[in-house]
Amino acid sequence: MAYDPGAIDATLAAAVGDEPGLIAELRVAFVESAVKALAQMASATEVDGWRTGATRLKGLAASFGAVRLMALAATAADGCVGDAVMLSKLKRAVARLDGEGVV
Repeated sequence: MAYDPGAIDATLAAAVGDEPGLIAELRVAFVESAVKALAQMASATEVDGWRTGATRLKGLAASFGAVRLMALAATAADGCVGDAVMLSKLKRAVARLDGEGVV
């Protein structure tokens, strides 16, 4: 599955215009929020915590135009709590969208 880090920048540019500094700040906010949602999923012991984290990640991805991450998070929301393979896929997807690949 290919990920287009430029999709987030295009979505942000459409929202805030040609403001590279603001776009960079919003990208950082996206990654920080995504990492928090992933941490919630990773620490979940019950379905509600897992689903809440996945749903937050899905909504965040939708807000930033990260369609493929949104679809992956939607799949995770219906999956098993603590699914290590799914968490790994989500972490890689967020890292690719990060631009620096650090998550």
